[in-house]
Amino acid sequence: MTISRRLLVSVAVFGLTGTLAGFAAAADKIAIITPGHDNPFFKAEAVGAEAKAKELGYEAIVMVHNDDANKQNELFDSAIAAGVKAIVLDNAGADATVAAVKKAKDKGIPSFLIDREITASGIAISQIVSNNYQGAQLGAQEFVKLMGEKGPFAELVGKESDTNAGIRSKGYHDIIDQYPDLKMVAHQTANWSQPEAYKVMESMLQAHPEIKGVISGNDTMAMGARAALEAAGRGDVIVVGFDGSNDVRDSILKNGIKATVLQPAYAEAQIAVEQADKFLKTGKTGVAEKQLMDCVLINAANAKKLETFALAK
Repeated sequence: MTISRRLLVSVAVFGLTGTLAGFAAAADKIAIITPGHDNPFFKAEAVGAEAKAKELGYEAIVMVHNDDANKQNELFDSAIAAGVKAIVLDNAGADATVAAVKKAKDKGIPSFLIDREITASGIAISQIVSNNYQGAQLGAQEFVKLMGEKGPFAELVGKESDTNAGIRSKGYHDIIDQYPDLKMVAHQTANWSQPEAYKVMESMLQAHPEIKGVISGNDTMAMGARAALEAAGRGDVIVVGFDGSNDVRDSILKNGIKATVLQPAYAEAQIAVEQADKFLKTGKTGVAEKQLMDCVLINAANAKKLETFALAK
């Protein structure tokens, strides 16, 4: 073989090898689907999951369903068409999501749920959620203490399609209802929304100016309620939230909102990706499908340690 021909063969082989190496280096994809990132809790989930996916060598496709089950279904179709290997999901409805997760499963794509459960077992590989009942009891105990075990109060409830809303409300009442001098005078959903909570709180105050406390199903609604109370000159009303957001942390440090309950959104999302990685490599996660992560009370004593839904060690 002449030198020139050997060079041509070498170049051809090198080119083919380089191309194959490029294909081999192409990262598998994981879809990360959450509600809108205007809520810092859901943004923390997406950021945490994306960071862990990249760390483990995956390409992350981040999508938002905005609590719209139809949009979520479309995103599942897009994820399946994109050839993702797994889906990490904070869902858009406990009932409405079952069909979408099953559709992915039928295509050989496992789903790993965070924050919110669905109303079926054996379809998702993992359902990793905060222990909402335990967390709500922590928040309620603090609320009772702050209220001095008496007085009229209001409750802001989350989206009815989200099982967490009902679980948190039950956790609150299983504690608060033990104190007969604590009287709930108003109870209404604000759908996890800050602007809606502002309007609901305005209406509650007009109907019940005697309100001394507000217990909220999440921090976003707590922030809306606090803003409405301050606008009405009622900064004296005690407000307790649930989530552990930086916004509420800052309010606590300024003696605004009094307490919240941290649910580890960032950690839950990272654990979901780790379990997806293990399942893709071994065919199992090594843990049960349904997993609970305990919550932590946040008040003036430890608020400084809170950052992006995690407590500094």
